[in-house]
Amino acid sequence: MKAVRGTAAALLVLLAVPGCSAATPASTPVRTSPVGTPAGVPVQTPSGATDAAWLQLMTPMNEGAVELLTMAADRATDPGLRSWATDLAASHRAELEQMRPLLRQLGLPATNVHEGHEMPGMVTPGDLAQARAAKGAAFEKVVVVQIREHLEHSARVSRSEVDAGSEAAAKKLAASLVEARAAELGALKHVAP
Repeated sequence: MKAVRGTAAALLVLLAVPGCSAATPASTPVRTSPVGTPAGVPVQTPSGATDAAWLQLMTPMNEGAVELLTMAADRATDPGLRSWATDLAASHRAELEQMRPLLRQLGLPATNVHEGHEMPGMVTPGDLAQARAAKGAAFEKVVVVQIREHLEHSARVSRSEVDAGSEAAAKKLAASLVEARAAELGALKHVAP
């Protein structure tokens, strides 16, 4: 239970980090959360704040991953990696088609509130530039390293949503992502150069 609270609290920290705040609808009520500080003092969090933080992080994480995976589907010389990247890009697009309506349902902006942030698991413009500049095996290594990190971190924050979220639809989607990421990481072991 302590690990779950620590992970959930880490996700909620995104709300308090300057430049990393998730926008919460003004009409959202505030409640005392069971997720406590290390001293055990309850913190005030907006109802649905974990759901909002998760959606506002996962959406740009998936968007960046889709861009890199699309590049890999076009440029990878290894046929197994190319096929895996094509399939993974398609599944990430399908996830985005489920995330975007949830953003609207929670009254959250469609804009990337993490624009310009260097966060674990997020494929950044710098990562994409590095991939564009690389060729052959070096390109494939960039793809594998970045996507592995993306899959690991998106699974971690999705588990936090499952444990601490309050919106049933978001929790259900997060649970499906946790399961998908385990399978995707397993498949990556068979195609990684």
